[in-house]
Amino acid sequence: MGSSGFSWKLADHPKLPKGKTIAVVVLDGWGEAKPDQYNCIHIAETPAMDSLKNGAPEKWRLVRAHGTAVGLPTEDDMGNSEVGHNALGAGRIYAQGAKLVDLALASGKIYEGEGFKYISQSFESNTLHLIGLLSDGGVHSRLDQLQLLLEGASKRGAKRICVHILTDGRDVLDGSSVGFVETLENDLAKLREKGVDARVASGGGRMYVTMDRYENDWDVVKRGWDAQVLGEAPHKFTSALEAVKKLRQEPKANDQYLPPFVIVDEQGKAVGPIVDGDAVVTFNFRADRMVMIAKALEYEDFDKFDRVRYPKIRYAGMLQYDGELKLPSHYLVSPPEIERTSGEYLVHNGVRTFACSETVKFGHVTFFWNGNRSGYFNPEMEEYVEIPSDSGITFNVKPKMKALEIAEKTRDAILSCKFDQVRVNLPNGDMVGHTGDIEATIVACKAADDAVKMILDAIEQVGGIYVVTADHGNAEDMVKRNKSGQPLLDKGGNIQILTSHTLQPVPIAIGGPGLAPGVRFRNDIPDGGLANVAATVINLHGFEAPSDYEPTLIEVVDN
Repeated sequence: MGSSGFSWKLADHPKLPKGKTIAVVVLDGWGEAKPDQYNCIHIAETPAMDSLKNGAPEKWRLVRAHGTAVGLPTEDDMGNSEVGHNALGAGRIYAQGAKLVDLALASGKIYEGEGFKYISQSFESNTLHLIGLLSDGGVHSRLDQLQLLLEGASKRGAKRICVHILTDGRDVLDGSSVGFVETLENDLAKLREKGVDARVASGGGRMYVTMDRYENDWDVVKRGWDAQVLGEAPHKFTSALEAVKKLRQEPKANDQYLPPFVIVDEQGKAVGPIVDGDAVVTFNFRADRMVMIAKALEYEDFDKFDRVRYPKIRYAGMLQYDGELKLPSHYLVSPPEIERTSGEYLVHNGVRTFACSETVKFGHVTFFWNGNRSGYFNPEMEEYVEIPSDSGITFNVKPKMKALEIAEKTRDAILSCKFDQVRVNLPNGDMVGHTGDIEATIVACKAADDAVKMILDAIEQVGGIYVVTADHGNAEDMVKRNKSGQPLLDKGGNIQILTSHTLQPVPIAIGGPGLAPGVRFRNDIPDGGLANVAATVINLHGFEAPSDYEPTLIEVVDN
């Protein structure tokens, strides 16, 4: 105990015993949606998960895994594996995404970080390029964050700044691009009065230029690359305002699909191509539509399109967009600093812990679970096992992935009786779901269910307890839908496949021979989310959760 009175010691739970082996199983990308032919979890044979759902109703429920429940700004923000495992492990909701950027800008912390220091090495003799969505939609980016970044960078030595704008019209009204460009041009004019050479260098509509996602169409990224890096585009203008107004006059034009343009000087030369020595920041905070451009800017080895020129730049994202790929390797705003996670508390209270997944999700069940922290809390108390993922193929080729190997390792850990908690992530629903291959995703869901069965059988043998849940949705809905929920069709009349995560809630089930009689889910936390799982698990280990954790989902009623 320090002078502050802090102690790692957890109080004993008044009604729940210690010493039971607990399996915490996270099914990645496994949400709950209405049963139809696009719900791969429904179509797949999943007897283990079905038996949990159709068993005792007070031992199965849904929890929220998106939006504010995991620290994201709005209920339109789908969950992801990083924020999901942060919440599951931390037991509290931390600011993620846009909120995190707001805090870093307001405190000035963004300018003290490694990412800003890295890009600022280019300020003296080169250009700072800012690429992102120009709107106040707040889904992918926000204009006020760009304005603060422009001001902050110019105050800290950026002498030449080029903004490469992407017009919105999707999260905001079509046509609003004109007003946003006027606002930006005014800000840049003020910077020029202060001696900073600040200007718009290129642009285009978000759905046609740069902001593709899930490797749907690399041509979208290439059109952006040609304009931003090479300074080449079919349309050339001397001002961005003129560009947007003119291009909007074309028949059927709209902000989302404006063609790429570059801004040129009197000689017709592009004013701001990206060249060796420059710094580049992609200023969107939402990851899904930045990953592809990040790969093009960051990867030396790249074959998705001919980049023609690959400038030696200093590149940083507003945030790190992919925790698995560690992409980009430099970023302006770090993930939240999460302390006193459930894993650390439990190790301090004698809970011997085993964690396992395959490579693509191993970091989630360790690093992200433990509050964005690498390594063991206590190597004598913990063992983390990583099973190498298949590489060089897309996951729909071998949709069973390493589910069986993960389950076998976990079963052996349970039967060894060396551990009080075994924690595991089964990646199939998410990684195969992202490929958009419905048949393969059905196979993937069955493989994950088989793994659950093997783990639950082992828990049965040792008289333990299980907690089975998920981090966000994916495999339960594989089709894009209109506002009324009907599947969307493409021009050829085929369904449009949904490869992304979803906004659906996820299941949580408890049980096993070690579960004390009278334990059931409470009825007074209808909006419970992933962050409520940590206190629940701590209780099942026989302890009271820390007072500032989100409340437990369970109660003990006297039979």
